[in-house]
Amino acid sequence: MDLLNALVAILNYIVIPGATYGSQLALGALGITLIFAVLRFSNFAHGDTMAFGTAFVILFTWGFQALGLGFGPLPTALLALPFGILVTIALVLTTDRVVYRFYRKQKVASIIVVIVSAGVMFVTNGMVRLIIGTEERNFADGAKFVLDPKTFKQVTGLAEPLAIKVTSAVTLSVAVLCVVALFWFLQRTRTGKSMRAFSDNEDLALLSGINPDRVVQVTWIIAASLAVIAGTLYGLDKSFRPGIYFGLMLPIFAAAVVGGLGSPIGAIAGGFIVAFSEVFVTYAWKKVAGYVVPTDWLPDGLIQILSTDYKVAVSFSILIIVLLFKPTGLFKR
Repeated sequence: MDLLNALVAILNYIVIPGATYGSQLALGALGITLIFAVLRFSNFAHGDTMAFGTAFVILFTWGFQALGLGFGPLPTALLALPFGILVTIALVLTTDRVVYRFYRKQKVASIIVVIVSAGVMFVTNGMVRLIIGTEERNFADGAKFVLDPKTFKQVTGLAEPLAIKVTSAVTLSVAVLCVVALFWFLQRTRTGKSMRAFSDNEDLALLSGINPDRVVQVTWIIAASLAVIAGTLYGLDKSFRPGIYFGLMLPIFAAAVVGGLGSPIGAIAGGFIVAFSEVFVTYAWKKVAGYVVPTDWLPDGLIQILSTDYKVAVSFSILIIVLLFKPTGLFKR
């Protein structure tokens, strides 16, 4: 019985949160890696693009709620998500035409475009703060649990509860759908194949008659859509503040680098590696240890490698280790 309680605790505090967080990082890293593969620069504004899209999803959610519209047990934000995506697509396409297109035509070094994206990041962050403010926003509604912890304890008779939140189930489901749709698009459609060809060899792709402007536009549309979805899922699962998404860029970039910048499969794998590493290192293992070893053997303090205050250090450490020993990542571009 104690071993079952330990297993349930691991599922409750490690596996489910890690899978949820990993799905969010994977979607964010997919947007980063697509931009890097096709447009050939690291987009520092991606995190604030997530914040921008999520802010509009929240505004549309409030509007639907004011009209009495809901989505049953699911969050109303899922109804608002397409509208937030459309607004964000308009933003990134406008930004590309006004800002990035000039530098692309000049064929400047990638580092210059990276610096430009940092400027876009600050402008976008300021826009988000003006639109929705700086306060924390909790916009999740509908049912709270798919599996209620009290019900689980009553049914199983275990001391340890297991809870599966609706936001976690939605995150995992939406992430799977997005990944399947993206890989189908890249592998099966003419536009997706054009993007892959453009990424592999730009000059040869142009000689083959591929329209570079169309490839760039589609890349921005997909990256913006993934950014809004990832940002919304993260906000539903935790909460929304503009500054959160700026801090989220380090684990997202770490995920993209760990998997291999330019590799969609690597972005997904990297997202889960970073997420589970953060959760594993910052979790206090005393509760689990109490089920498998005698109480007298347990120390007085928490059995914790790092405090949650140093969560970002895990992503930073993973990023440094990968850059030192395998800078190409786990998967080739």
